[in-house]
Parts: sequence; structure tokens; C-alpha cells
Amino acid sequence: MKISLVTPAPPRSRKGNRVTAISWSRHLRALGHRVYIEEKYTGRGCDLLIALHARRSFPSVARFREAHPGLPLIVGLTGTDLYQDIRTNADARLSLELADRLIVLQSMGVEELPRRHRGKARVIVQSVKAPAGDFQPRKGSFEVCVVGHLRSVKDPFRAAKATRLLKPPSKIKVVQAGGALTKEMADQARSEAKTNPRYKWIGEIPRWKALRLISRSRLHVLSSEMEGGANVLCEAIACSVPTLASRISGSIGLLGEDYPGYFEVKDTDRLASMLDRAEKDADYYRELKNWSKRIKPIVSPSTERKCWKDLIAEFSA
Repeated sequence: MKISLVTPAPPRSRKGNRVTAISWSRHLRALGHRVYIEEKYTGRGCDLLIALHARRSFPSVARFREAHPGLPLIVGLTGTDLYQDIRTNADARLSLELADRLIVLQSMGVEELPRRHRGKARVIVQSVKAPAGDFQPRKGSFEVCVVGHLRSVKDPFRAAKATRLLKPPSKIKVVQAGGALTKEMADQARSEAKTNPRYKWIGEIPRWKALRLISRSRLHVLSSEMEGGANVLCEAIACSVPTLASRISGSIGLLGEDYPGYFEVKDTDRLASMLDRAEKDADYYRELKNWSKRIKPIVSPSTERKCWKDLIAEFSA
């Protein structure tokens, strides 16, 4: 098949939408398809359109459907689509109507869709290949990573705030990687680093470096208020690094309802308590670690590739 894959993130962007589009294209090409990544559908001849982001890619969805009413159309849903836009935005809702299939990145995402569209939905968890090598935790500290762009919806400084509540014997250090998307976020990160000896912000780094940072860390913290199925959570699972995560649907859909590493959104005290426990309680840390290892197959590249093969086969048939 000749496939046009539309994503609103521009070339060389390190944002999640571009990372997802590149990953999808690799799997589809490995299955023998020709894939073209575009920011918008320009009328290029193709057999199938995959549009990432129901609201932001709506013009491409509408143009393709008008030009090719008989060709298959897949819409991949982001966190802002699932937990915000399909409730409030007419374009996002119309994308659901026009699509033949909908992709969600974790199992709980299906429940967020209107009932009439759930039959169209397919769960495709983003796969990750852990970096080659043996990445040992750094000696002398209990390193905790936070990885992702600094955006308010990510609640990016929750882990840093939690470390301020830890008592002096603790060796916990938070290393935060990710670009600040506003001057205010950058200023806040610099201020936190100056006044909090347990916190370091290293800014935006290439993905391969981020994977190495995760791999050497003892813990990963994901404190987001909203996620569709975070790339970084899949990366932590692939690296067998346990996550302390805010209890949101997008993380529950990957980690499971009974995962022992949840704290409520914005609950600094609870996160601080869990960080302290993970550092001091070997049994608790082992429980988190073993859980991450047990669910690792969900982020296997072979698992994702089979999901894509099965989905494309629905149209081939």
C-alpha cells in the first residue's frame, strides 16, 4: 500500500506527535508499505491516509475524505483528543465520524470514545527498543528521572517539589530532561535548580540520550494531568525502570489498575512519601521493578508490528 501519514509536528521536532509518526512509519515500511510523512494532506495519491490528532489534522481528514470517499481513513487519537477535544471541539468530533478506524495508544482510551465509535477503535501501544549496553545506576545517589517537554499539563515540577519534603539522609536526586516551551517554564526550571539541591534540569536532549538517562535511573516519575499513552512511560517500561505515576486514565491503561506506584494528581505529599519508600524499602522497590518487567511485552516492537499488520489487513480484506 501507498500510505500518507499526517502529523501536525514538523520535521526534526522532538515532540511526541513526531516521535509517534516516525515510529509508525518504520513499522509500516517494515511490513512492505510505502509511507510518506506530511504535516498536512496535500492531495498526494495514496491508498490509505493515517492522520495523527483528530483536531489539528482535521483539515487533512476532511480533504482526504471529500476527495476519496471510498478509500480507508485512520485517525490516531492523542491525549488532548481523548480527554479534551472530542468533548469540546466540533472538528475533532467530525474526525471521529469520518474515520474508518480510530487508534488509541492504551486500553483505557477506548472507554473515552462515544459508544457509537468504540467499534472502530484499535489499541496499538507504542513500542520501544531499549538502548544497547549495561546502564548501571550512579553511585552515591538515588537518581530519579523526569523526561518530557515542560508544559503545564505535564505538571513538570511535581517531583522536584516532592524532594523538598525529604529528610537530609535521603540520597534522592531528580534529573529533569526536556525543553521548556515557554519562557516562564524555563525560568521556573532554572529557579528550582538554584534553590533545590536535589534537582537538576538538563534541558532538551536527543531521544537516544533520554533513553540512556532513563536506563541508568532507579525511578522515573510521570506526574501528568493528562496523557493519551505517554511515549516516555513506554520507554521506561522497555528499560525495566519503574515509574511513579499520577493516577490518570492514560497511565492506568498501560500499567494496569492495580499497579502499586500511583499517586493522585498534584499530590506532592504522597509522591514524596512514595519516593522515600522506594529508596528505603527494598521489597517495595522490587515490587515496582518486577511489575515493570512483567508488562514489558506490551511495548515489544514485534507486538506493535503485529497490531499494524492486523489493522492494515482489515482493509486489504
